[in-house]
Amino acid sequence: MSEITVVLESTITCPQCSFSAIETMPTDSCQWFYECKSCGSILKPLPGACCVFCSYGTVPCPPIQQGDSCCG
Repeated sequence: MSEITVVLESTITCPQCSFSAIETMPTDSCQWFYECKSCGSILKPLPGACCVFCSYGTVPCPPIQQGDSCCG
């Protein structure tokens, strides 16, 4: 049985100004809010998404990568 390699960095892109930043995702909790480092917009998960990384990131959050449900 092979172990799943979890990627902890994701490039999150602001839908307001298109600024992108590489961020490290938390492994022990979901990130519900993210403040854009360029325009200051507060990002929240899209409907049906568990966190801002699953909504705006290039890599889904660690629990989703492992095939688990996120945040509960």
